[in-house]
Amino acid sequence: MRVAVLVTGGKDSALALHRALKQGHEVKHLVTMLPQREDSWMFHFLNIHLTDLLAEAAELPLFKAVTSGVKEMELEDLKRLLATLDVDGVVSGAISSQYQKKRIDKVCQDLNLKSITPLWQESSRRLLKEIIKLNFETVIVGVYALGFNQSWLGRKINATTLSDLIKLNEKYKVSLVGEGGEYETLVLDAPFFKKKIQLLQTEKVWEDHSGYLLVKKAVLVDKSV
Repeated sequence: MRVAVLVTGGKDSALALHRALKQGHEVKHLVTMLPQREDSWMFHFLNIHLTDLLAEAAELPLFKAVTSGVKEMELEDLKRLLATLDVDGVVSGAISSQYQKKRIDKVCQDLNLKSITPLWQESSRRLLKEIIKLNFETVIVGVYALGFNQSWLGRKINATTLSDLIKLNEKYKVSLVGEGGEYETLVLDAPFFKKKIQLLQTEKVWEDHSGYLLVKKAVLVDKSV
């Protein structure tokens, strides 16, 4: 099936893209929405500019559109972009968020497209283990929940990180995959990347009990580097 894949630069959409490729879908386009406000209900804001490098690394065409980020109105922005693409389905990285899935399903229904959610209702622990096993290079770039501190910013997701996330889940009910907005990630390398992303300049921003890692400069480098 010819599909467009919604990408944010984070682990969930990257894993959904990986699975779509493995399942034999023809990925015609990557799609990124650029919200004009940080508190968008549907779309990622942090480091969204790096989807350009992700698309280049994956050697797939990227289509972008600005969205107001206003609740419900941003869905119309997505619909307008998808309506211009010659595809049969849309792939998203929804795992357990009914809010996200129902709205993407509705957009697809209105456009007579199939909504494909390769990660839907899977075990969070299993998904993180899969990301680690597949050698995704994934860093945490935002933390917004009780239990996190500045040391988490820039931390790679590996077996030790998973163990610590499990402890936070047990103590504070933090979602293991951060789907409740507890943390955000950035994928620097994945099996389908032809090159990988290297961060050259970053800035940590911390206020009260949350913060983020702002990527100011990044480049693509050979995987051997």
